[in-house]
Amino acid sequence: MNIRQFLACTQSTSAGRRAEAASALTRAYLYGNLEADAAWEAKTAILALLDDPAPVVRRAMAEACAASARAPRPLVVALASDQTEVACLVLASSPVLTDADLVDAAAMGCETIRATIAARHHLSHAVAGALAEIGAADTLAVLARNPTARITTGRMLRMVERHGGDATLREALLERADLPIEVRHAVGARLARSLSAFVTECGWLSADRSARMSREAGERNVLELCEGAGAAATARIVKHLRTTGQLNAGLILRAILSGQMAFAETAFADLTGLEHARVGTLLREPRGIAELHRRSGLAEALLPAVVAALSAWREAADGTSTLRGVGLSRRMIERAITACEDMPFSEMQGVMALLTRYEAEAARDEARTVARAIAEEALAREAARREADEAEAAWRAAQHAVARDVEPYDGAEATAPDHLAIDPRDRIGDRYLWDGAFPEADLFAERERRTDPVGAILDALPEAILASFREEQERVRLAADAEAALDARPEIDGEEVLDRRRLAA
Repeated sequence: MNIRQFLACTQSTSAGRRAEAASALTRAYLYGNLEADAAWEAKTAILALLDDPAPVVRRAMAEACAASARAPRPLVVALASDQTEVACLVLASSPVLTDADLVDAAAMGCETIRATIAARHHLSHAVAGALAEIGAADTLAVLARNPTARITTGRMLRMVERHGGDATLREALLERADLPIEVRHAVGARLARSLSAFVTECGWLSADRSARMSREAGERNVLELCEGAGAAATARIVKHLRTTGQLNAGLILRAILSGQMAFAETAFADLTGLEHARVGTLLREPRGIAELHRRSGLAEALLPAVVAALSAWREAADGTSTLRGVGLSRRMIERAITACEDMPFSEMQGVMALLTRYEAEAARDEARTVARAIAEEALAREAARREADEAEAAWRAAQHAVARDVEPYDGAEATAPDHLAIDPRDRIGDRYLWDGAFPEADLFAERERRTDPVGAILDALPEAILASFREEQERVRLAADAEAALDARPEIDGEEVLDRRRLAA
């Protein structure tokens, strides 16, 4: 039966039978090694089946050719423009589709189609960029979770800008191993904005106070991200902050007061256009600090505070003094406050308010550190006490088990006489009184001696001393028995009693 007869036979069948026939024909074309004429007829028939009114037929063809690189391009492009259920099959994995096809499908399709494209392996920069511009929050979350998707830093920032308020998208971005530091900062800043808006709507804080707290939290987040991030990452985030208008005098002053001079040097270099080495040299000279401050365009009122803070930092670097703790340094803040006290009130007011907030923040940080250390020490002591109690309980349990445990002598099966009860006191060394080592008549007498404190002390004496003591005890007992026997026989004369007593002695 040729292709024409095959198509003629399937015209009058049900949609399910037509779907089976379409799937078989598509797989025969892709994997059947047909001759040229047969292949041309099969391809023509497959394309003709695209006009079938039943979606199940087109779905069967999509399932058959979705992963094949030999699928006819007109067939794949047509299926990619079909109903969502059919289009998603080829858009998810077809290697025939180009970036232009995917971008067009994303632009014309619904969010389900965009999410399907976002999950494709090895998604290119162009397609990822298009999705970042038009995709919804759920689609962008799928894109962010795709580890093989190549997304540029600018597109990630665009995603945060468009839908950074969505928690699912923020979590998906933060899970990426290649997330740039500036994107991480943007995510944190957007979270701070969301929290600020929430507390403002609830009426817990005023809009101005909430905005200031959000800004200061963002500045602290920047410095925490830059700590140990490297020069290149710090330069990128400084450039991002300057581009977005977030690189201000307050952030630079916070970096200096926190001792993060790498960020301060990078910020001054970015603002002045000077080399890092030159900036580092100027920061170690009082006149150089004034020049950097002027060329950076920072407020003149902050210059005394910056000079005083850098003076305290140089003293710490030279070993003259020490700066303790992390975050803001109270010593540097105190020096800055002292330097600003002689300024006119109109100029001092804003700077002193900023420094006062920094001082309160530093005090709270130190209190948190001390409280955390005290709590950890208390937990360590409690853990040590519990371990000691558990060890003591285990030792007591072991002693109790030993006291109750009765093991046969030399590994042989042995049982106590039926008329005797097993008692831990019956054990002397590694033997039991009832296993034949001692006469049964002396069993209870031996038990009583074992409970005597003197007997317990004697058990600890060396064997030689113990044997000598026992011989002495036996000799005294024999002498006492002999004397008692003599006293009980009055018929023996006195001379004979004396002789026997001498012999007994």
